Amino acid sequence: NFIVQALKGEDLTVYGDGSQTRSFCFVDDLIEGFLRLMAQTETVGPINIGNPGEFTMLELAELTLKLVGGPSKITHLPLPADDPKQRRPDIALAQKHLDWAPTVPLEEGLKRTIAYFRTQI
Repeated sequence: NFIVQALKGEDLTVYGDGSQTRSFCFVDDLIEGFLRLMAQTETVGPINIGNPGEFTMLELAELTLKLVGGPSKITHLPLPADDPKQRRPDIALAQKHLDWAPTVPLEEGLKRTIAYFRTQI
């Protein structure tokens, strides 16, 4: 949502003070993890595929603005009561059983995603 808002020149909406953390995994990394999971011959139970690197929502908004440029600013709205403070996957089983970990850093993934959405908006 931040990318679309920034590309349209709209302000980016951050809830609360933006200190809640999230983990973002680039789609190429997710697909590689899913392919390795499907090729797995042993049943090992649920395996998290994701990126354990955490960023605050404010950091993500600021980085998006930096990469997109333009007139957008960050605006804050009240934090919903049910908004979790942290979301971070434990990928230990993916590393152990699939020899998998994400490789695309957040900034690189954002650059690629922004480039794609520039062609769509």
